[in-house]
Amino acid sequence: MINPASRTKSIELSQIRKMFEVTNPDAINLGIGEPDFDVPQNIKDAMKQSIDENDTHYTPNKGYIELREEIVKKFKNENGIKTNPDNIIVTVGASEALYMCAQAFIEKGDEVILPNPSFLSYEACVKLAGGDIVPVDCKMENDFKLQASDVADKITKDTKAIILNSPSNPTGAVMEKEDIKAIADLSMDNDFLIISDEIYEKIIYDKKHYSPAKYSDNVITLNGFSKTYAMTGLRIGYLTANENLTEELLKIHQYNIACASTTSQRGAYAALTGPQDEVEKMVNEFKNRRNLIVSRLNEMGYETVNAEGAFYVFPKIEDEDFVAKAAKEGVITVPGAAFGSNGKGHVRMSYANSYENIEKAMDILEERVVNG
Repeated sequence: MINPASRTKSIELSQIRKMFEVTNPDAINLGIGEPDFDVPQNIKDAMKQSIDENDTHYTPNKGYIELREEIVKKFKNENGIKTNPDNIIVTVGASEALYMCAQAFIEKGDEVILPNPSFLSYEACVKLAGGDIVPVDCKMENDFKLQASDVADKITKDTKAIILNSPSNPTGAVMEKEDIKAIADLSMDNDFLIISDEIYEKIIYDKKHYSPAKYSDNVITLNGFSKTYAMTGLRIGYLTANENLTEELLKIHQYNIACASTTSQRGAYAALTGPQDEVEKMVNEFKNRRNLIVSRLNEMGYETVNAEGAFYVFPKIEDEDFVAKAAKEGVITVPGAAFGSNGKGHVRMSYANSYENIEKAMDILEERVVNG
């Protein structure tokens, strides 16, 4: 028998993907975090044109220069981040960007502070790099928001990084500006890295997004096109950091991926330079769905925070058999414990599904699981 590398023994396959792969095709899937919208037409047209023009060869490792120039403009105008094309790397989704960060900067003995709960890939990437997880509880009574005072209590001489995700997967929490700025100050005072996953920044309701890189030089900002433009399967993301950090990140990217897909890069350029009305429509629809699912869950007696961003809710459901019962009745959800110990007693539900399907799913839960 060929034994796997010891580093793989510390992680398990994603419970989200497990739920996705065993789902009855007729079930209503509230488990997967993928917009149910189509890619906007201008992006499709740009990708088709790219293929028709045989634009299917390698690009520079960091990505097409014109795309990186547009990303620079986006960071400046929307996030207040000063950067340049040399400090942009176009990646195979934000997932690759996260993995690059872990491999380039985290090693055995390094402590990485993680919100608890948080997206399960964070812990896996840190463990694969040999790092140690230091969880910080994000409490329901604070709407699951990470607070700078709690982070400060966890900093030690071995703290290498913190991973931030606002809006949050799995809770939909949006961090306050004061906490973002305070954590940015802590990173400078204590010389640790902030890995800021901002993939959901445009999917936000009645709040404003703030980027820690506006306040600190010790930040790698990750983003992408999957959520905002419904481009999940096209696997296209990007990051920026200061020159010293970017050079190390490029080493991982260069020898792992070489470059992101040419076709996806052309689509990404069209996404940034084209009309944004489809994004606005999508966010408005997500808000309507958020209102529906939060009100229905609360009516059923499942205490649910009114999520301020992303497309997830994280109701308090202490029935350990709830996920299995719901799946049996045709509604797929994900156990909160998959996202950290503080997720126990909660269930993640994605409202990246149609309004009608969410209504049906809530009816099923109420009639067959709650009152069944």
